[in-house]
Amino acid sequence: MLSTPEDIFLAIGFAWLGLFFGFLFAKIFFYQNIKWHRKDAVKKSKDVTLGYVHEKLAPILPNFPYNYKDLTFLGKWVDYVVFDGLSEWQLRQIVFLEIKSGWSRLNKNEQQIKNIVWARRVKHEIMRIKKTSGY
Repeated sequence: MLSTPEDIFLAIGFAWLGLFFGFLFAKIFFYQNIKWHRKDAVKKSKDVTLGYVHEKLAPILPNFPYNYKDLTFLGKWVDYVVFDGLSEWQLRQIVFLEIKSGWSRLNKNEQQIKNIVWARRVKHEIMRIKKTSGY
């Protein structure tokens, strides 16, 4: 098969050529893959930032169903707690309001909160701190 030195050098040359083109192909493939992941990360970052802007601006939009004075911003797991009507001294309901933009969905924590509220497993407590002397 590889009986002469020319055949051996030719085989080695083809092997090196194969390795070179394989390396070149892998480099191009991974470069494109990294480029796509970076683009995707930038897009997701923009979407998250836009979501934060939407949840801050939603209460001042003309079709927002609640009075701005009745809102308390929480921002984590629930965007707002709405004390509907409290600014008019006529509390009608308390609403846990989550604002989403586009096709975004509730995450696991937000879904759990929704399920607990819908199951009416919500309560009110008062915690009193005892005053100690020295204050």
